[in-house]
Amino acid sequence: MNEFNEAMFKTKVDNIFVKLFTAIMKGNLQEVDHFISDSVYNKYEEYINKLDNNNERQMYDELNVKHTDIISRDILEDKEVVKVRIISRYMDYIISKSTGNFIRGDNTRRIEKEYILTFEKKLDTKDIKIVRKCPGCGASISVNTSGKCEYCGTIYNLEDYDYILVNID
Repeated sequence: MNEFNEAMFKTKVDNIFVKLFTAIMKGNLQEVDHFISDSVYNKYEEYINKLDNNNERQMYDELNVKHTDIISRDILEDKEVVKVRIISRYMDYIISKSTGNFIRGDNTRRIEKEYILTFEKKLDTKDIKIVRKCPGCGASISVNTSGKCEYCGTIYNLEDYDYILVNID
């Protein structure tokens, strides 16, 4: 098993958190699909669809992560589970998709919110270096982008290689 690097893990968590909230604002989870579990994907896809049905868009302006703490790190039978507390700051409001006009929320000041994120990694994961090459065509790929090879379109699932977000409270 690879050695756990806390600083690198926290950076990864912050990056995934910001990418997820940015994807929600864009109304498209494709860019984060490979970082998150099906249940997290479905939860936010449902939220985005609800907004779409009301001609609304969620905004998280000036989004940043103020602080990240690892709460627990447990090795279970077949996976490692890491719980993380994130304190983030952003303006949280809804706009009309068609006009861009403010509907509700607060677009004048940033709020601070705490989230508990749970990440899991299979204990028998493949070496992350392997995913640097597309399993479909062998081209070099970036794990931190879309999870889809830009050359042949092969989709790869990060859960076979690394931590994925399985819950957010």
